[in-house]
Amino acid sequence: MKIYFHLNLDGFSNCYLVANEDSRQALIIDPCRVTTELLEQIEREPYSLVAVLITHSHMTHLRGLAVLRKIYTPKIYAADYEVAGSETMVLKDDGMLQIAGLRVGYMSVPGHSADSIVYKIGQALFTGDTITAGMIGDTTSSYARHTLINNIEAKLLSQQEDVIIMPGHGPPSSVGAEKKFNAAFQPLSNHITDFEK
Repeated sequence: MKIYFHLNLDGFSNCYLVANEDSRQALIIDPCRVTTELLEQIEREPYSLVAVLITHSHMTHLRGLAVLRKIYTPKIYAADYEVAGSETMVLKDDGMLQIAGLRVGYMSVPGHSADSIVYKIGQALFTGDTITAGMIGDTTSSYARHTLINNIEAKLLSQQEDVIIMPGHGPPSSVGAEKKFNAAFQPLSNHITDFEK
């Protein structure tokens, strides 16, 4: 398996092309923008694009979906039917899929949005805006924040510490780094400065 990273400067969103080198099939996670570089990478190898996985339905993460659907015929996976209407394979709860010859786990992790899904392929978690390096996703209420933190702790931080986090924004991280350094999971006493002591 190979993971190719593409940054969309409009919104600073991350898009990932995940390829199975054996089957020559690939999938895209969060097609924030379809660039010449992304298309060339698919065609040059060449890979057969068989699926698009959406972590949540915020426009900065799926803006390029319409373009991809004009060029290719991938299956669309998301937790929100509105992403692609009747062509959306709607995911609920947690489960496992076989896509492009790869085992793709998915976990419902609401909090940032009601339809937030995290995908696990190999030793990589594709988290969308659920968690990024040192932060968790924005929420609209204290209840949503509490829900998000509980979901992240139960489903993501329970993974092995060397599992890589591939977020929707910012640099990659790891489960171990987030457990140790993410402020959302540290005791409140760790946030007290020397001045406050």
